Amino acid sequence: MNLSNVKLVVSDMDGTLLNSKGEVSHIFFELFSKLHQQNIHFCAASGRQYNSIIEKLTPIKDNIFVIAENGGLAKKGNDLFVLNTLSNDKIKMMIPVLRKIKNAHIVLCGKNAAFIESKNAHFINLFQEYYQAYTIVDDLTAISNKEDFLKIAIYHSDSSETNIYPSVKRFEDELLIKISGKNWLDISDEKANKGNALRAVQKVLNITKEETMVFGDYHNDIEMMLEADFSFAMKNAHKDIKEIANYTTESNDNFGVEKVLKKLIESRN
Repeated sequence: MNLSNVKLVVSDMDGTLLNSKGEVSHIFFELFSKLHQQNIHFCAASGRQYNSIIEKLTPIKDNIFVIAENGGLAKKGNDLFVLNTLSNDKIKMMIPVLRKIKNAHIVLCGKNAAFIESKNAHFINLFQEYYQAYTIVDDLTAISNKEDFLKIAIYHSDSSETNIYPSVKRFEDELLIKISGKNWLDISDEKANKGNALRAVQKVLNITKEETMVFGDYHNDIEMMLEADFSFAMKNAHKDIKEIANYTTESNDNFGVEKVLKKLIESRN
């Protein structure tokens, strides 16, 4: 594995760069400084809200690219490269379907804030880990034309794959439906995936697939895995990700990303 040509590192957040406590390690920030010195770019790519990603990476926020909302948005600082919105008609079509799913909680994810109708205190507490800017409303369909919405995220405390996906898979011809974690499923415009957003970042930087390294763990990482020759599945990744990744690394709790980045840095010395 010749890492010396890598010019861009892209990492998912939850289950990948973040440990099980939702933390970024101090080791990563030390390694980032060395990557920066070697002119290797870094991009965080997540289903999270932009504000939530930046909060986790505050010390380096001005020097990184961010793909948020599973590719609904891509930015560096104030420069916006990608904005894929979900139409008002599709939001109004999906919300009533999602309301029928027992014990599911719906998040309407806007460019600047998220909106929920759930009053469940446990869910609201948990949801704030991923969405810092939010508003509780009575009816999501009543605000669906108020701003740019990037996706609908749905949470189920047991399993999104088992309890949400069967109710929505019939819409896959007209929407992008992604199981984005054990408990989360995301519904977006068909163009809004991490792979398309990554291609936009690569184009801005004039960096190729052969010069790109990607880390991921779940289905919402599939498209961006295919845009990098150096694609790494975490040890804790879903089996589908391990099948398509070219390489594997240790788990998110055992510094899987950091161990590969250390090798990348050493390849330049």
